[in-house]
Amino acid sequence: MTVSRRERVRRALRHEPVDRLPTQVGWTAQMGDRLALHFGLGVTELPTRFDNHLVRVDLSHQPRLSPDGRTRTDWWGAGHDAAEEGYFIRESPLASAPDLDGYAWPDPGAAGLLDDAARLRERTGEDGFVVPNLGFALFERAWSLRGFEQLLFDLAADQAYVAELLDRITEIQLVLIGRYLDLGVDGGYFGDDYGAQAGLLFSPATWRSLVKPRLARLFAPFVERGLPVLMHSDGRIDEIVPDLVEIGLTALNPVQPEVLDHAWLRATFSGRLAFYGGVSTQTVLPYGSIAEVRHAVAACRASLAPGGTGLLLAPSHRLMADIPMANVEAMLAAFAGAA
Repeated sequence: MTVSRRERVRRALRHEPVDRLPTQVGWTAQMGDRLALHFGLGVTELPTRFDNHLVRVDLSHQPRLSPDGRTRTDWWGAGHDAAEEGYFIRESPLASAPDLDGYAWPDPGAAGLLDDAARLRERTGEDGFVVPNLGFALFERAWSLRGFEQLLFDLAADQAYVAELLDRITEIQLVLIGRYLDLGVDGGYFGDDYGAQAGLLFSPATWRSLVKPRLARLFAPFVERGLPVLMHSDGRIDEIVPDLVEIGLTALNPVQPEVLDHAWLRATFSGRLAFYGGVSTQTVLPYGSIAEVRHAVAACRASLAPGGTGLLLAPSHRLMADIPMANVEAMLAAFAGAA
């Protein structure tokens, strides 16, 4: 009997036997164009070609482009650099006008906001595991609005202000989460980077005081319904992984091999935490040989899923345009077990 992608992810996240590991690949818009050309497909056909198991649904919002075309303003009001392949905030609206009461916060209850998500949930059926894309969930959302350096100053000088800012963000996210749950999503997906290459961006004590309790509130609606919680947080965050498990994390992403020891993760959290990612987009995929890509995929499977489950096999981040197509092909072949 064939197992659906939706059920395969469910079983893997519960550490139950699966016929094969679920897989997932993301890409930037620039890389998407390259991939589509290489495979002779439309960009919308790539998820099927890559055997993606997750389907992320987003808000129905058309970003506003500045007259000069350099800034793309998101739903929250932060201005992204339109020329960047990744994420770079050009304009943080609370940096120069920090008054939280005077800010024009977006309305999470607005009509039509989840129309695209509803259609995609309906269209996906059993063919994918549907999650809301709650990226820039708390800390990242705060600094995108306030400015990265300014928010770090605030953490040192005015934590009451940061707490209020995080509370405003939390309340909006909770309304959105409730609406996503009403659509019948299969779990929650959060993104909030707390680490850099060498360690956390701020102290564990500060994270536990300001972020952890609010993040727990965001996890709670999923946890209470017995739905899995997946979370992306870049960097070396090993100091707070036990806290994330404590508040209900089901699967940790991206388990970047340069900064998180896979053997330690498996030994420490075996059976209590699943993993999503694990194949480096920092070193191996852009710079490695085909043989090294194959080895990296095999090593990831061996260290994070020695029992053949508990892992959503994926690159450690979105594929960017510096990755050779030969390495993409090698990764896909290894994912399929054909390498």
